Amino acid sequence: MKKLLIAASILFLPFSPATAAEGENVIIEPPAEGTVSREDGLTAWARIYEVASHPRCSNCHVGADNLPMWSGPTYGKPRPHGMNINAGESRIGAEYVQCSTCHVIRESLNDIPHAAPQVAMTWQLAPVEAEWFGKGSVEICNQLRDPERNGGRDYLELASHLDHDLILHWAWDPGGGREPAPYDLQTHVNDVLAWGVAGYPCEND
Repeated sequence: MKKLLIAASILFLPFSPATAAEGENVIIEPPAEGTVSREDGLTAWARIYEVASHPRCSNCHVGADNLPMWSGPTYGKPRPHGMNINAGESRIGAEYVQCSTCHVIRESLNDIPHAAPQVAMTWQLAPVEAEWFGKGSVEICNQLRDPERNGGRDYLELASHLDHDLILHWAWDPGGGREPAPYDLQTHVNDVLAWGVAGYPCEND
């Protein structure tokens, strides 16, 4: 009976932000509260910004004009997506030509140069609230820590979003000769967790 009571008490222990969680693709293990200084948090943010501002991530983080961008080393000057693509207010192209017409759902590798990237989920733009193409570090930092502009997420929920959104994973394995986003998914998740534990510092604080 005593063993049963102990087991039951463990089941109902409150969740601690420092508890490690096995995600679908990454380990979500935030540092203990109070262990990440503001300076270290800003260092983590600098790496987060490198990822967020990279073309593999920022090209679909566009505004209310709903125009995905083409940019990066192989594109020269940044410009709107070719073929006059407009993703519409739906952000999936439902009003015009659906993104999935070319960005079809599939699980195989993107190994054909210049072919439309494809992942195992519906291709779409990020929400308008997550517009940051062409923005600087301070702007994106304040945006990502603002619940009204980040989907109401705290740092654990941001990490969980990174874990299960397969379009985001494509950024580190884009195939077809494309330049991947810097670092890797696990490092990016770790940086988000460290930045959150540090209190979401931004350079303008």
